[in-house]
Amino acid sequence: MLDEKRKYFDALETRSADARAADQLMRLNAQLAANGRAAIMDLGALAHLPVLRKADLVTRQAAQPPFGGLPVRNLAHVFQSPGPIYEPGGVSHDWWRIGRFLHAVGIGPGDIVQNCFGYHLTPAGMIFESGARAVGAAVLPAGVGQTELQVRAAKDVGCTAYVGTPDYLKVILDRAEEMGVALSFTRAAVGGGALFPSLRQEYADRGIACLQCYATADLGNIAYESAAMEGMIVDEGVIVEIVRPGTGDPVPEGEVGEVVVTTLNPDYPLIRFATGDLSAVLPGQSPCGRSNMRIKGWMGRADQTTKIKGMFVRPEQVAEFVARHPEVARARVIATREGEMDAMTVQVEAAGADAVALGDSVAAVMKLKGRVEIVAPGSLPNDGKVIDDQRKYD
Repeated sequence: MLDEKRKYFDALETRSADARAADQLMRLNAQLAANGRAAIMDLGALAHLPVLRKADLVTRQAAQPPFGGLPVRNLAHVFQSPGPIYEPGGVSHDWWRIGRFLHAVGIGPGDIVQNCFGYHLTPAGMIFESGARAVGAAVLPAGVGQTELQVRAAKDVGCTAYVGTPDYLKVILDRAEEMGVALSFTRAAVGGGALFPSLRQEYADRGIACLQCYATADLGNIAYESAAMEGMIVDEGVIVEIVRPGTGDPVPEGEVGEVVVTTLNPDYPLIRFATGDLSAVLPGQSPCGRSNMRIKGWMGRADQTTKIKGMFVRPEQVAEFVARHPEVARARVIATREGEMDAMTVQVEAAGADAVALGDSVAAVMKLKGRVEIVAPGSLPNDGKVIDDQRKYD
């Protein structure tokens, strides 16, 4: 356990909501100025700015390589992710802000971290190496693969902590058992994949405390677990919004939507960058004492584009349909098969609405006729889905 002096990474983690909002607004307006945009008066006005999606970034980068004309400062590395999308990297202190997560895991001076994230083209290896440096830990840059050599190195070097994907640690531990080698891991900081409860428990049974973070190549650390393991605490260097998929409109607290992130990194200012991931705000404050907003973690993908009767139906079209009708609170497109034909049903939360008129609107917006089903307000599942493909493909 960390002593009280080292309980938090810095004082930012426990500041008041007002102090955090004032600081974020000041830094956000600096970001907006760097992008040639006007300042805003409060953080709520952020919701009126356009959303930047990965597809838009790919298009912009193709037209203006490598970074799509976005202002980049202090460039030290260029990385490539699938798309392709190119991301800059810096070497200033904890550039991706992973140190805050590693500190929450309990990694610090005296630890030797076996870094099993990749170092080639993609930034994950550098991201976690930078974080380890920020907390004073040494790094074995192991990368991916060559498991037997990884076991030998972990033993010889005396690695005390693992960083990498959740499942690769089990591969290393199992191989070590086969080799009759005892390893010294007591902490694991994972990301890049799902940490299932059964796997976390297996690590705990082996004496390894395992926590996960939510980070991307574009944005760095977005949110992370603490020892309380109640949701993920939003990082102090970003502003997170949860919006209705296909729009930039924030959803009520607790409702599942798409994660949209604004970085407060002056070297690479991304404003309202849509991750394509689904999550929801978790009310209240973490029992660990960190005071920032929490999210529930990864809950699926927001890009639910589906082909029905040969036509693509997109979340943006569902959002446009809802926007046309003030009486409609929410809508959900359901794709099924009737006989050997595709069928589309649009479930609509709207008391007393005209199903025929809504059906005409569906056809106009989605270029596809579908059956409209009026349902009671609040009856649609809170899972972030606006398009639900229920067809079986096997």
